Amino acid sequence: MYILSAVFFVLFVLFINPVFLGIVNIGNIVGSLITGFLTAVFLFHNRFMQLISSLWKRPFGKGVIAVSGGLFTVCLILALVISFFMLKEINDKPTGDSTMVVLGCQVKESGASLMLRKRLDTAFDYLTEHEDMKVIVSGGQGADEPMSEAKCMFDYLTSKGISPDRIYIEDKSVNTAENIEFSKKIIEKEGLFPDITIVTDGYHQLRADMFAKKQDIRAYNIPAPTSWYLVPAYWVREWFGIIYYTIF
Repeated sequence: MYILSAVFFVLFVLFINPVFLGIVNIGNIVGSLITGFLTAVFLFHNRFMQLISSLWKRPFGKGVIAVSGGLFTVCLILALVISFFMLKEINDKPTGDSTMVVLGCQVKESGASLMLRKRLDTAFDYLTEHEDMKVIVSGGQGADEPMSEAKCMFDYLTSKGISPDRIYIEDKSVNTAENIEFSKKIIEKEGLFPDITIVTDGYHQLRADMFAKKQDIRAYNIPAPTSWYLVPAYWVREWFGIIYYTIF
């Protein structure tokens, strides 16, 4: 029990850590609450079992345990299924001609954020190996950003040696759905390859691919690496994003 408690405590630290970096989202909130609860359950296992036993003796308590257990099981299965498809999309590498679309991320006063730089470095490596490939950098300007994400990405790639005539700027989108929708318009206007290769973080690939399918676009994926200490929070956040998009 103490080993399990220690495991969940480590996970709790991973989920809560992004808060100290200024990152607060549904992923690290839910993740920290669940792992914190499970840490306490296994640390105080005997007391927890006594509480369950006491509840089970009451009709109302049996209902609470049954509903809680059923809800936990459904959520666990749903999380595993979504994670399977997320992993599957990460490995959907390009097999033919396509137009690259790099999805934007936060731009700071000092320039591209770490996450955005990793996406751009991944794009740069692939573009260097495929010299005929065109790329759309996609992302608008948030209220807290000094310039559009697309302009920042254009400057970054050209500074590393990618020819400006290979890069198309899409600087109006404010979310992933618009990234794909507005990039499609550029593809049609400029006569680029209709299939796309999306460069974004691995956890984000499935949702981006879902938006591409909605636009009748065949999408391949090249995952950019995510800092290990951010993966749990963003991975869990993506579960909620995918569920929301599927329902609405």
